[in-house]
Amino acid sequence: MKLGNTVQHITAKSPVGVESSRGPPKIPRNLLGPLQPPKDTYNLLNRPSGLLGPLKGPLQPPRLLEPSKGPLYLLEQDFPGMRIGPEPTTDGFIAVMYGENEGVVPGNALVVDPKKPFRKLNAFGNSFLNRFICSQMPNQVLQSISIIDTPGILSGEKQRISRGYDFAEVLRWFGERVDRIILLFDAHKLDISDEFSEAIKAFKGQDDKIRVVLNKADQVDTQQLMRVYGALMWSLGKVINTPEVVRVYLGSFWAKPLQNTENRRLFEAESQDLFRDIQSLPRNAALRKLNDLIKRARLAKVHAYIISYLKKEMPSLFGREKKKEELIMRLPEIYTILQREHHISPGDFPNVIKMQDMLQHYDFSKFPSLKMKLIESVDKMLATKIAVLMAMIREEESKQPPAMVSGGAFEGSQDGPFGQGYGEGISAGADAEDWIVSRDKHRYDEIFYTLMPINGKITGVNAKKEMMNSRLPNSVLGKIWKLADCDRDGMLDDEEFALAQHLIKIKLEGYELPTELPDHLVPPAHRKNPTADALYNHTED
Repeated sequence: MKLGNTVQHITAKSPVGVESSRGPPKIPRNLLGPLQPPKDTYNLLNRPSGLLGPLKGPLQPPRLLEPSKGPLYLLEQDFPGMRIGPEPTTDGFIAVMYGENEGVVPGNALVVDPKKPFRKLNAFGNSFLNRFICSQMPNQVLQSISIIDTPGILSGEKQRISRGYDFAEVLRWFGERVDRIILLFDAHKLDISDEFSEAIKAFKGQDDKIRVVLNKADQVDTQQLMRVYGALMWSLGKVINTPEVVRVYLGSFWAKPLQNTENRRLFEAESQDLFRDIQSLPRNAALRKLNDLIKRARLAKVHAYIISYLKKEMPSLFGREKKKEELIMRLPEIYTILQREHHISPGDFPNVIKMQDMLQHYDFSKFPSLKMKLIESVDKMLATKIAVLMAMIREEESKQPPAMVSGGAFEGSQDGPFGQGYGEGISAGADAEDWIVSRDKHRYDEIFYTLMPINGKITGVNAKKEMMNSRLPNSVLGKIWKLADCDRDGMLDDEEFALAQHLIKIKLEGYELPTELPDHLVPPAHRKNPTADALYNHTED
């Protein structure tokens, strides 16, 4: 047996409050009303991860699911209950959350705390609760997101049967409630065990939340990394059954020197993409919760149709057990009948195998009949009240600055000389004393004076001929012209022409162009400060 791969979940806190501008957003109770009756009437499968889980008004803070080294890297400090080592260390679930005082709350105490969203986990029993703790600490990152740290997933049959609780079912419970799921693989020992495959399958239906991270990619060279990446994509394609390609982030997500620096720029770009994805969670938390409400409403309707159909097909007196077995066997056919009759998408139906297994434990004759008023109330909610709530959320968001995760590893990923792209492309020369374009202006001037300037300026026609030599598309050259024509007179002087050539050079090197010209690129003669000419001090050799 060896240390395997890990799964992690993230949840984000949203600043938007539909009922109040303070605290987490809430779904108004009058909106939940139409969904509650059909949920209570037809949701007979009361299991910890039943088809229609707990329906709550307050929107819980977004969570991320990941392993010990993941939270440590994001938080940039140890958290209570953390264990890291080359041997299998994390042997349980750890909810890393914000708290004024550092401490650990055991699982049995955690599931009875009404302020925490873990009460339904009590159904998994003591074997799970003894392996579940909440680690609280005052960390700035945790003010925006909470993290669920999961056990490392090992290879071997023993670990699959000796946990004492249904590991995949616990993952499914968390996966339905978190905002982001991160699957973490080590590049230098890539392995997708049978249990890890089962863990990934537990997230079926949550594909939009999944992100894959190929960690420690610096421990292999470029050729090996390409092979590992291809092997990972091939393996994931067999487990994650979706037509879309899974997004895989490459990098070295720990605070240690890179062993191979040849892909440093790639790793930095990938880490920034991942950070931006996580940082956006609080901003969209309210809309994700609203999306979850809509999914629950659609599932409630489908559940009602299934239960009422089974009730209608049952005999009144004799042969109930035989008919029950027949209906369970015919469940795929029943799905097709209901799909045609009520115009339901196949993706809205619950898993047929799971449904067949759960229906074995119920008396179909006691199922309720279909109540169209309840169905109509849900349809009305989806058609009218959801749109109103969407408008309320947008209005609240417009009144507040965009919410972003800050602190920890996110601080070093933004501004400063070590931020991605600092001093490169359009930001080159931002902290220089001279105008960076002046360093190559003598070359640009030679071209400028061959274009027959009139009163020190060249026309757009003459400038176009030279700029077209770059072979850039007209749309890009048009943007460069607008950025370079600082005085908007439709002509370019020598400084504006040099600026245009500099922007063309930046674009040809693969960098993006800004929507507005940065202050450090404004030609000295066009700056509002009359002393700005002093910055234009680079002389020709």
